[in-house]
Amino acid sequence: MNQKTKGIIGILTGGGDVPGLNPAIRAVTIRALREGYKVIGIKRGWKGLVDTVRDKKADNSNNYFELTEEIVNKAGRTGGTFLHTSRTRASHVPKPAIPDHLKDKYTDDINDLTPEVLKNLEFIGIDYLIPIGGDDTLSYAVRLSQEGVKVVAIPKTMDNDVPGTDYCIGFSTCITRTIELTHDLRTCAGSHERLLVLEVFGRYAGFSAMLPTLAGAANRCVIPEYQFDIERLAELLCQDRYTNPSRYSVVLVSEGASYRGGQMMFQSEETDMFGHKKLGGIGDYVSNELKNLSPQFNKGETINIINQKLGYLVRCGNPDAMDSIVPMAYGNLALDLISKGMHGRLVILRNGRYDNAPIDIITSSKKLVDINKFYNVDRLRPQYNSFEFMPQMIL
Repeated sequence: MNQKTKGIIGILTGGGDVPGLNPAIRAVTIRALREGYKVIGIKRGWKGLVDTVRDKKADNSNNYFELTEEIVNKAGRTGGTFLHTSRTRASHVPKPAIPDHLKDKYTDDINDLTPEVLKNLEFIGIDYLIPIGGDDTLSYAVRLSQEGVKVVAIPKTMDNDVPGTDYCIGFSTCITRTIELTHDLRTCAGSHERLLVLEVFGRYAGFSAMLPTLAGAANRCVIPEYQFDIERLAELLCQDRYTNPSRYSVVLVSEGASYRGGQMMFQSEETDMFGHKKLGGIGDYVSNELKNLSPQFNKGETINIINQKLGYLVRCGNPDAMDSIVPMAYGNLALDLISKGMHGRLVILRNGRYDNAPIDIITSSKKLVDINKFYNVDRLRPQYNSFEFMPQMIL
């Protein structure tokens, strides 16, 4: 390593992509390079550190590479992550996913490759590691921190459910897009006098359904934190439609929501390394049931449904203003900590101010919608009593 280099900073992105990742990578890199650090971009999240071959003659270009101002400036205003991403969990790697050069060494059905990750970090020469991710990706960052790796984590997830912070990169763009797309689809719902059912992201937390509804994009929302009564939802939506001069109404359905007596719905039984099955189907179920139940609340006449899964439309493309500004601040916060020799921290926004918290807060609690405080279980929509001293994003 060059004597003038203060150290090497590694940065990676894991889990689902969101707008705002590239601005965060850019912020870290620009600041780090100007202060005398070298920056290594690790590709495909934790997978890049799992697949690295510890041989100076080996081609590891698909696992990591050196970042420059030219590289990050080109990507810094765009969505997605140019470092790419994966849902790899290095402590729980299934046998088929073991890299070829490690297959003889790790033969169990599920394998903990943390010893390899630690050796690979040393091989690459990384002094500080900045992982950007949600609670899954960052839960493994907690493990590495406990193993002695100098970690400074940045929270990212469109569900906004990383504990300890009021804001995660990607959330604002998700909410902005959800509101825009819902308003766009109103023209179809109004033209045909239908009920509009939109399935949105949110496995365990309903923030991405609550905030657009709170902002007036929908009449009702159902969220993972409360099992809803489908008949009550049908009754409310039919009432909403009747009182609307354009004769339509709208409900946002979190992908992780479930009806009373039911469970989360999945596309298949296959799980990722974090034990999550791919969600899918609750929007279809709600749509079918609403159509079947609608005659009870519409003088015997069936109301047709527009059923749309917003899915990746809310996480693709460029970041909005907030997801351009916050990642810049988070990246610089991470460098502030590193320059002070601090690690084992999570950069956060709390009560409108940038701060940091112990990294183990990620695994010590769950961040969910407070039903008693924010959700009216009878009206199936957000409730609030006062906005005084509330966080910027309310919930």
